[in-house]
Order: sequence, then C-alpha cells, then structure tokens
Amino acid sequence: MSDDRLFVQSLQKGLALLEAFSRQPGELSLNELAALSGIDRSSAQRMAHTLLKLGYLERGANGRGYTPGRKILDRSFDFLRSRPLIERATPVIIELQRSTGERVDLSLFDGTSIVYALRRQSKRETFFATLAGRRLASFITSGGRACMAHLPRDEVAAMLARADIRPATPKTLLDPDAIMARIDQARREGYSVVLEEMLIGEVVVGAAILDQQGRPVGAIHVAGSLSEWPPARFTARFAPLAIEAARALSGGSGLR
Repeated sequence: MSDDRLFVQSLQKGLALLEAFSRQPGELSLNELAALSGIDRSSAQRMAHTLLKLGYLERGANGRGYTPGRKILDRSFDFLRSRPLIERATPVIIELQRSTGERVDLSLFDGTSIVYALRRQSKRETFFATLAGRRLASFITSGGRACMAHLPRDEVAAMLARADIRPATPKTLLDPDAIMARIDQARREGYSVVLEEMLIGEVVVGAAILDQQGRPVGAIHVAGSLSEWPPARFTARFAPLAIEAARALSGGSGLR
C-alpha cells in the first residue's frame, strides 16, 4: 500500500493488533501482540495503550496481558443492523430452523472466504458452530461453493490459483481440480453438499443468495449429523428447502 497516498499506515497497525487475536485467541502479552501483528514492540505498546483507553482492548485476568474489548461487539452490532439482507433473512432463518430441526446458518460471501452472520442452532453443536462472525475459506464450505458456482468459471479458477487452501479435517478437499469439479456440480444442481470437510460427522447443504445482477452475496446452510442422516437422504430432504429460502432472499435491492 506504499503507493496509496490516502492509506493511513498507523490505522493499519492498530487494526493489525486487533487482528492478532484471530491467529491466537485468548489472552496475549505485548510481545505476542507485536510478533503476531508484525509491529515493533514500541509501536505495539502505543497502539495497545490507545486501544485499551478506547475500550477495544481490555486487560487480561492477571492484569498484564490483553484481550479483545467489549467495544468490538458494539461495532459488530452496527454491522449486523446496517445490512438489509441480515434483517430480511432473520425470519427466514428462524422458520427454516424450526421446520428442519437442524442447524441453519446465513453466511456472507467475501470472495475467497465466507463470514457467518446468523446462526440458528440444533441440539448438538460445537462452541465455534454457535458463533456469528466466524470466517472460513469459501472453497471448503457448502455455501462458499454454492456462491462460486454463480461466478464465471475463469473467475473461480483465478480465485483457486491464489488461494491458501488448508485442511480443516482429514477429509477436506485440497486439490484445486477436485474443488472445481464440486463447484461445477453445484452450478448444475443449484446447491452444494459438503461431507465432513469442516467437521467430522457433519453433512451440510448450501444454496446461494444472489443480488439483482445475479452475483452471489451470501448463502443459506443447513447442517446435520451423519449419525442421523445418510448423505443422500439428508440432501434430498433439505437441499430443496435451502434453495427455496435462498431464492426468497435473492434479487432484492441493497443486499450488499
């Protein structure tokens, strides 16, 4: 960004300090913050002090380290209430979860990644599966692949070429050709299915939400347990419902 005259590097450093917690959650020392954010210790100390005073950082349990501050949740609230798609999707997600009895999520498409914005839980969940705000690679999620299926194939190929694809489970697809084949399948069928690529024992179907120009902006996910559902039966039961919900949310103005 050195050639961008409007780019404020000091602001970038402050945000990098906050982003360090995405790489190592929990309480971090000043040295750890500096190392994870790539900032020298002196700058990290000044940035941490400022963020602490503003409420975006808080002291850890021992009074020495740092944790994300409650003020960050205020900005999350601002984001969630400012997106028309999230407002429109909320009753749809609630009703879909009630009718399926399974976990239902709304994700927002961000190119090579998705971000969960709404999550309605079933009776069995891991802690991370209950949290909005989690970011995952598009290539290994049902909603991400469903979204990429609505992009030109050469655009998807370029995204795959620059992606850092890492396994979430031993069953995560890592081969770009195999991933592209699944995206092509989603393009034909109108939905994507992922088996145990994000969580062992989990099956997820995803359908894309499109804007007025037909570009993907998000996705509906329905997730179940393979201990209760054979993959084919789960897909036959819930893929049409995911598609119907995604279509109900597509095409509106202001979806981005």
